[in-house]
Amino acid sequence: MKLAAAAYPLDFLPDWAAYAAKLTDWVARAAQEGADLLVFPEYGAMELASLGGADVAANLESALQEVMRHQPAVIALHEELAARFKLHILGASGPAMAGGPRPVNRAILYGPNGRIGHQDKQIMTRFEREIWDIAPGHGLTVFDTALGKIGVIICYDAEFPLLARNLTEAGAEILLAPSATDALSGYTRVKVGAMARALENQCVVVHAPTVGEALWCPAVDENVGAAALYGPPDLGFPETGILAQTALNTPGWAMADIHLDAIAHVRRAGAVFNHQHWHEQKNRLLCPVQKVKAP
Repeated sequence: MKLAAAAYPLDFLPDWAAYAAKLTDWVARAAQEGADLLVFPEYGAMELASLGGADVAANLESALQEVMRHQPAVIALHEELAARFKLHILGASGPAMAGGPRPVNRAILYGPNGRIGHQDKQIMTRFEREIWDIAPGHGLTVFDTALGKIGVIICYDAEFPLLARNLTEAGAEILLAPSATDALSGYTRVKVGAMARALENQCVVVHAPTVGEALWCPAVDENVGAAALYGPPDLGFPETGILAQTALNTPGWAMADIHLDAIAHVRRAGAVFNHQHWHEQKNRLLCPVQKVKAP
């Protein structure tokens, strides 16, 4: 199968038709290249705030509400595209209500037969918790699909190893890491985290970021990143661990052919066994840490 990660720019859109045309074009181009799973970035849905006009998009709270207003239509469009092109899509994440007073950051997974489910971001960044007041999600999900078992670690979540570990111990073979970062340092943190998760769990991680400026919306005004697919730098995978990668801050798709057999093979016969040796850490943690003072 072929997996595709989007390095996705956010546009100020004049109307819904422009959004539908843009998304359709992105999906169609990936489908033409033979992609089976498309991953769009974290907060890519925030470009829908522009449909409320400049004043709405420029206000953090109004922008959230405007994006959520379009959620039913967004879901319907993704369902239609996944069915038409017979592929899986992790839609760009955005705000959604989850039963609490504040929105969560939610990414929805679609398949050829409709919506499969969603994953809410678990750990909030400082901006999300201190300024934007986005609520954390509760719980992780492994999606058992025709392409394999898939987990989602949204941006900051990719920097915490136990989240990905819980997903892989529950069977995940592919981890999707949509992101939105406003500086090279932030992008690098997510990239390093995603590559480390691929190493630790001997799996494939698909990293899809927002790119470029969207100065009309302070929540996503600056975006730095490169789309990529990572694997463990071991048997059957590139020595760098990078299966495919776009140029920095360049819109487009990063694509790579993935074989689940390769994941099983490296876990079974690789030069190292990070996946199965993970639990040996616990034995070492039972030993007390010795403190030695230098003379």
